[in-house]
Amino acid sequence: MARGTNMKLIPALVLLAFAGTASASGFQLQNQTGSGNGNAFAGAAATAEDAGTIFFNPAGMTYLPEGHNIAAAGTILQRSLKFSNTGTNQLNLGAGPFALGSNGGNAGGVAFIPAGYYAYSISPALRVGLGVSPTFGNRTEYDNDFMGRFQGTMSDIQGININPSIAYRVNEVVSLGFGLNFTHASMEIEGAVPTGATTEGKTSYKGTDWGYGYNLGAMFQVSPSTRLGLSYRSQTKVELDGDLKVNGTTRANGAGTKIRATLPDTFSLAVSQKLSDRWEMLGDVTWTGWSSVPELKLDFNDGTNSAEALGFKNTWRIGLGANYQLNDAWKLRFGVAHDKTPVPNAELRTVRLPDADRTWLSVGAKYKLSNTSSLDFGYTHIFFSGESINRQTSVGNVGRNQFVRGNYDISANLLSVQYNMNF
Repeated sequence: MARGTNMKLIPALVLLAFAGTASASGFQLQNQTGSGNGNAFAGAAATAEDAGTIFFNPAGMTYLPEGHNIAAAGTILQRSLKFSNTGTNQLNLGAGPFALGSNGGNAGGVAFIPAGYYAYSISPALRVGLGVSPTFGNRTEYDNDFMGRFQGTMSDIQGININPSIAYRVNEVVSLGFGLNFTHASMEIEGAVPTGATTEGKTSYKGTDWGYGYNLGAMFQVSPSTRLGLSYRSQTKVELDGDLKVNGTTRANGAGTKIRATLPDTFSLAVSQKLSDRWEMLGDVTWTGWSSVPELKLDFNDGTNSAEALGFKNTWRIGLGANYQLNDAWKLRFGVAHDKTPVPNAELRTVRLPDADRTWLSVGAKYKLSNTSSLDFGYTHIFFSGESINRQTSVGNVGRNQFVRGNYDISANLLSVQYNMNF
């Protein structure tokens, strides 16, 4: 097999390794708390109900009760991802076509997303905290005979973010927060690759890396009933180091292959508005700088490299939610949100990340167990817009005559539980 045979293939395989399962659009994983899931995470940068504020806005720690605050959350994600062919043609390198294959079955599945947060009051004005949560993670797997197998078949990604934070209440109106982010990523991906003019094999990659960044937050209690939140999360550069293999054997220049990407920064403006003793309205507008990902690049150990254009565009998310205090024990939650996809068109959509615009519809509740503990429940159904793919297959660093053409039918369900304690 020529050295460049799958240099163009791997960036497409890598793309979903940075994908946020079926949560926020593109790479992001929104599901950091169980309490926020009931509101579609609307206004998350302004609510500060529990220690989960460490992720969305660390300044919110100053609104938590004094002492120790703990939040432990878990979300079950069920995702359906089905491809239907509308004209995919067979790959042909000149000696005859490869078998076309099938639609690939259901490439989704079920995943568990845990998250934990701890905040402590050094003084009434000064707080410190620590959050540990997966900021991205996914397993997407088509059947081995998937007609898009030369663009990818399987991705399995695990990413853990460690987020030490500090917050300070400047006065009765202004609180400020700062956090560091240490993200460990591990990734396994697979796909099919021609090993001859009419024969094919399996290509695979495993790699790990640490990425580093920071997040900033501010909260403004502009009136007893109105709170504004601003939050910013920086870009994080990731350089995964692993081995590229074909049929289980490391390629001659595949050892120590590096995959480079810059995860985008985000900025959010959120509001919490109490309408009465029972009703609270929540809202947010969030910008994500997806233009930081114009391409994905691989560097091989012999000095060669490969890059594949993605053409991602910056996006906006809008969320609207409400809380209703039913009685002393129960608070009911509602939320809706809309995320735009960064993928600009069908030609740049990939089988690994057939991302689409999505709409969240969420309900949830908080149950007060005692004066110092509570449980949160949240359920979300995510509706995806129907999107098509018309992407060219590349082999040997050259675009070939196969185009994967089809439509995607995607949906997701998220069920969350969170336990909160103050002592």
